[in-house]
Amino acid sequence: MQRKIHIILIILILLVGWSCFFIVDEREYAIVTQFGNPVRVIKSPGLKLKYPYPFQDVLRFDNRFWVFESPSQEFLSLSKKNIMASSFLLWKIEDPKKFLQTVFDKKGAESRLLDIVSAQLGAALGKVELTTFITVNPEDYQADAIMAEVTKKCREIASQDYGIFVADVRIQQLDFPEKNRESVFQRMKSERGRISMKYRSEGEEEGLKIRAEAAKERTKIVSEAYKVAQAYKGEGEAESTKIYAEAVNKNPEFYQFLRTLEAYKSFMNDKTSMILPLNSDLFRLLYDRNYVYGEGGDHKPE
Repeated sequence: MQRKIHIILIILILLVGWSCFFIVDEREYAIVTQFGNPVRVIKSPGLKLKYPYPFQDVLRFDNRFWVFESPSQEFLSLSKKNIMASSFLLWKIEDPKKFLQTVFDKKGAESRLLDIVSAQLGAALGKVELTTFITVNPEDYQADAIMAEVTKKCREIASQDYGIFVADVRIQQLDFPEKNRESVFQRMKSERGRISMKYRSEGEEEGLKIRAEAAKERTKIVSEAYKVAQAYKGEGEAESTKIYAEAVNKNPEFYQFLRTLEAYKSFMNDKTSMILPLNSDLFRLLYDRNYVYGEGGDHKPE
């Protein structure tokens, strides 16, 4: 009987001794509680020691980053237009003890974070126009600066009140309420159409200028080319006349002979009949082999 009691006592001592040790993983924080009250926060991993249960217990919290996506909510912009916005934020536990005492777990933390980000995002959107976030003009885009300020304010509130570190807050989606979406799209189409007509008009005007300038340049180039061509043509004709005159002066009788042949060729063919006097140059040229064109006299053909 005593042996059994000794075995039971040894087992109880082992169990109590075992319950005094616990391991903290590198991915978590541990809080040692004594009758429900936190008495020690452990952030470093390793083998740790505590009083046995039920005197002390251990609560564990994940120390990694979490992503919380807020549902889409309706806000008012600076121009009092309703817009739907949703966001997401990156957060982790910074002060495990304050986290335990204020929100207790992940579900409670995200509930508080939703309140914080909704308030700060609504305040930020209420100070600017929608074009600050959605625009084709890089100078009007200020979303990064605005969300950096929202992140800063959310971080301060979450750290001070709940022991939560907020790393970043970003806009996930911006849209218009369903009831206003069609009218907004029509206004956007009208505005895009007006801008398109403006660009088209400016393009046509610029095209006319370019074509007019091209026509002017073409006229100038053609005029210059015609001027140069006429100069070369005049020089060529002068040279041709000079060569022609020199050739005529060398043998004027031959030149007159060729001119006469060309004249006869222009009005004579195989059906032409002519009556020529005996002293005609053409008659004598055709029938007298000794005749020299241009010589006068009463020489009779042989």
